[in-house]
Amino acid sequence: MNDPAQPVTRSLYEPHQKIYPRNISGFYKNWRWTMIWITQIVFYGVPWLEWGQRQAVLLDISTHRFYIFGLVLYPQDLIYLVVILIIAALALFLFTAVAGRLWCGFACPQSVYTKIFLWIERQVEGDRASRLRLDASKLNTNKLSKKTIKHALWISFSAWTGFTFLGYFTPIRDLIHNISQWSLSPWETFWICFYAFATYGNAGFLREQICKHMCPYARFQSAMFDNDTLIVTYDQERGEPRSGRSRKVDAKQTGLGDCIDCSFCVQVCPTGIDIRNGLQQECISCGLCVDACNSIMDKMEYPRGLIRFSTQNALTNHWSQEQVLKKILRPRVLIYSALLLLMSAGLVYSLVTRIPFKVDVIRDRGVMSRIAPGGKVENVYQLQITNASEHVETYHISVSGIEDLSLASDSEFTVNAAESRMVAVSLQIADGSIKSGSHPVVFEIVAGDSKERLFEKSIFYMSR
Repeated sequence: MNDPAQPVTRSLYEPHQKIYPRNISGFYKNWRWTMIWITQIVFYGVPWLEWGQRQAVLLDISTHRFYIFGLVLYPQDLIYLVVILIIAALALFLFTAVAGRLWCGFACPQSVYTKIFLWIERQVEGDRASRLRLDASKLNTNKLSKKTIKHALWISFSAWTGFTFLGYFTPIRDLIHNISQWSLSPWETFWICFYAFATYGNAGFLREQICKHMCPYARFQSAMFDNDTLIVTYDQERGEPRSGRSRKVDAKQTGLGDCIDCSFCVQVCPTGIDIRNGLQQECISCGLCVDACNSIMDKMEYPRGLIRFSTQNALTNHWSQEQVLKKILRPRVLIYSALLLLMSAGLVYSLVTRIPFKVDVIRDRGVMSRIAPGGKVENVYQLQITNASEHVETYHISVSGIEDLSLASDSEFTVNAAESRMVAVSLQIADGSIKSGSHPVVFEIVAGDSKERLFEKSIFYMSR
């Protein structure tokens, strides 16, 4: 017994237990790898695509331009980014309302890279039992060599990931040249190392702790769930009471449920939870426990589906799969779908009909008006013309809004591809032809090749 005079120290925090996920084959595991291949081919492949004489997708911070294949976007086009973020949020709400955390289990970068790092670990250190024995053993040559090889592969993959990430902001072929010449800039070096370190740490060490303790999505997902949301569920009515047994035992005659308490579903879980305890915020809906349980049901010659994607209402009311699917098209799902479709269509239409140049009209703040040679009143303006296309364009300028108002400067200006040019434009009118004060005018700018036009409002000031 403890001496009551001696203080007892108790930790308020449970020590972290490393998880060793078991390998499994099945439908959902295959889909996870399919999504990994798709996402990583896109991520690592897109920076190498070319469009004309440049990189197809590039966020060029130095020139403040965002190239997306044939589109050239500028800081003034920030509205498109806002709309894309809203669309992404609506898509997340829709997918969560329909089928829970599918994003987490199949496409989230944390889950994807953790899966890749686990695959590397499995290739070097062996299956789950081998990894457990290796980590429990004392340091020796075999353990040191395997750990060294594993971490070398992890670091190499992380460095490649950091290099690719920066390739979206600096032309990736220039990066290769700079690396070969040891001439990377400090900020390029920092971001490659930072992203590589984040990948190495998050996917190699933190793993499920990111999902369990750091990811905010797990905290607010319950607000988007309802009783008709598809989630990974354990059929307690069918599975309990659970007990280990041989295949020859008749579960119904002995009063046992279909669960043989093999804990296979726990061993394959990447976050280490027991789905038989009900839905938990740590569950990322990867479906690996479904594959594991189905494989055991096949061996025991029991029906599949003891663990499956279903809904709370379906379990309570014993619905068929057809009834479950009918409930998917409920009001909140239809509203999310309609909003998502509407905003996506609006974004596509806006991009397709987008005029490939921009004009900002700035009045000369130094002199509001002045008397020009010939006795006319003159106002001077600065027009910033941004050519958002990738070819040289000539723009024609005209003005309207006041009768007898004339353009007293050049009316045509040439702007190089994907560049901006500030041009001076002066307007003149006979003194006394209009009353003193401010009068609205409209500049019309027409692109020479495309004949597309923009109208920009300003004012003409008549002095007293």
